[in-house]
Amino acid sequence: MINENITEVSWKVLPRGDAARWSGMYVTLNPIGKIALSRTTHQRLGSPEAVLIAYDVLNLKLALRPAALDTPNAYPIRKYGTCGGRIIRAYRLISEFGIRPRETVEFETPVIDGEGHLILDLQKLRLSPRAEGWKKRSRVA
Repeated sequence: MINENITEVSWKVLPRGDAARWSGMYVTLNPIGKIALSRTTHQRLGSPEAVLIAYDVLNLKLALRPAALDTPNAYPIRKYGTCGGRIIRAYRLISEFGIRPRETVEFETPVIDGEGHLILDLQKLRLSPRAEGWKKRSRVA
């Protein structure tokens, strides 16, 4: 039964965005400097073989710049997992820049800028749900 007393309606459209975590931009950093990228993030970055890692000290941001494997200071991107994810082993983030989260963290707003660099804001992090699941499984075992 429809309520006839309603005279005003204010509809708002629900934004869609990326439907699932695996279909969107997903990047994590763990305490030993491993940067994990979803398959989608790697593809949107142009599927590079390696990246140069730059750190903006003033704005606390990392930039991953696509590079060839033979580029000086390039970090190789390796396959990770069975779903097309990728990993960058960048322990030097800890020793050179002092970036060391206590837990595995997820970057809330990874974006690819106009120059094709993946920008990761170190001020916009959250505890990775995958890390939480790992901690619970390891306690039970």
